[in-house]
Amino acid sequence: MKLIELHNFDDDGFQQAERGTPTPCIGEVVIKVHAASLNFRDFMIAKGLYNPNIELPLVPLSDGAGEVVAVGNDVTEFSVGDRVTSVFWQDWNANNKNRMISTGSDAAGVLSEFAVLPKEAVLPMPDYMSYQEASTIPCAAVTAWACIKAANIGSGDSVLLLGTGGVSIHALQILKALQANVIITSSSNEKLQRAIELGADQTINYNENPEWGNEAFALSNGGVDLVIEIGGESTFPQTLNALKIGGHISVIGALGGFNVQLNLLEMVFKNVNVHGITVGSREDHMELNQFLEQHEIHPIIDKTVSMDQAINEIYSMPSGAHLGKIVIDISN
Repeated sequence: MKLIELHNFDDDGFQQAERGTPTPCIGEVVIKVHAASLNFRDFMIAKGLYNPNIELPLVPLSDGAGEVVAVGNDVTEFSVGDRVTSVFWQDWNANNKNRMISTGSDAAGVLSEFAVLPKEAVLPMPDYMSYQEASTIPCAAVTAWACIKAANIGSGDSVLLLGTGGVSIHALQILKALQANVIITSSSNEKLQRAIELGADQTINYNENPEWGNEAFALSNGGVDLVIEIGGESTFPQTLNALKIGGHISVIGALGGFNVQLNLLEMVFKNVNVHGITVGSREDHMELNQFLEQHEIHPIIDKTVSMDQAINEIYSMPSGAHLGKIVIDISN
């Protein structure tokens, strides 16, 4: 089988390799991977920014979908031929809250023609989805779902999404199914127009209005109920400006820096609820799958590339040129 491994954190850290087709041990499932999708985390891992102490070499990528081709002798939950996705946290489930092992970082990922995963790190994919669509769920979609759940968002609530990457676009689709009001930001008017076509209610070009938090506050008639915060240092002050009294901030990243100077008095006056979100549990993933099935939501894929192009796409993630998800077609 063909696979890609990360050997070091330099610009030439990835190497393509060939291995024999794996067989499962007790408690394991072997998947023929048809598609995998990229997250910004994959770039951070490649550059040593996520966890410089991870064990190398490493098969990267947490998110994949494929077909079960073999199971361990004790595995009864899955059968050969099942269409499945990976699960981001291999050990975060109803029986274990102390998650430590994530696919594609602490354990081998799915940028491989075949992947071996513990049965706890596999779930059936929504029946109506293609492998390419289902490969976008484990990290970005589950993260969006966990952010929305943390704030208990429902019909009529207002949510501010920062940018048009995978989490924001998944969140947009989920929120519109919930009949929430969605405001989304971007520096690209072309992307904002695309977001409107996907259901966004209002848009803000943050290059044209550096005080975009105040604009979001006004557009939502007194502040948004939730901001899904990805920028950190560069965006958090405006995020606070956008928030209503008693509103929620789900923090999922810090693309603009990690050190934020907070006005604690403003946070007190606004009764701000801040949630640190690290994707979600196996049960979160299962709940999301049920929701996606109910509303038959098709994830937005910006482009699909071959496995030979995967390395270049990982290193290109910081450009932010995509809207939605980038998928690697591994089956061809």
